[in-house]
Amino acid sequence: MSTTLPIPLSASLTAERRELLFPALSPAQIERIAAHGKRRRVSAGEILVEQGDQNLPFFVVISGAIEILRPNGNEEELITVHTAGQFMGDVGMLSGRRSLVRARMREGGEVVEVNRGCLQNLVQSDADLSEILMRAFIFRRVELIARGLGDVVLLGSGNSAGTLRIREFLSRNGHPYSYVDLDNDTGVQEVLDRFRVTAAEVPVVICGGKTVLRIRRTGK
Repeated sequence: MSTTLPIPLSASLTAERRELLFPALSPAQIERIAAHGKRRRVSAGEILVEQGDQNLPFFVVISGAIEILRPNGNEEELITVHTAGQFMGDVGMLSGRRSLVRARMREGGEVVEVNRGCLQNLVQSDADLSEILMRAFIFRRVELIARGLGDVVLLGSGNSAGTLRIREFLSRNGHPYSYVDLDNDTGVQEVLDRFRVTAAEVPVVICGGKTVLRIRRTGK
């Protein structure tokens, strides 16, 4: 049974930072965005974006509410809830990266949906909206990285050169991830057992909470 943690992570932000990450658009600004997309009705419980999806559409809430969730096994971690005037997405949306989160309608209502190509055109042609959207997108990606709120878990050791290389790769590419250190983290055996990984196999990368990537060893 899936459960949702009740307090969004956005609640821990200061009011100033929350305004940067989750600004509200004016009706006039929403109309300018709608000219690049379409309005449509959405129902409570409808999933707009699933974790791992690519070429994501961009959504602005006209009415209702979108909850942004991080799936984690049988649980969902609530990141934030977008209400009327707010929009979802981060900078990875423009480059076609996979979604790190699940977006689901908490309350039915109406949204504006814009595909990725039209969103790119909007950002290039409307300086006012571009500033608002890009600032929020960039700050959201930074916040995800700072909190390790990605769909990747790295199991490794501080004494492993392979672990260091993977951490550097993920950081260089701006991909949020959680790190489990076999040397220091208590309860790590539970994680190893869950994914049927032995300590001798690390480093390993777990994607989307289910796919385990073992690093091929060269013998060097």
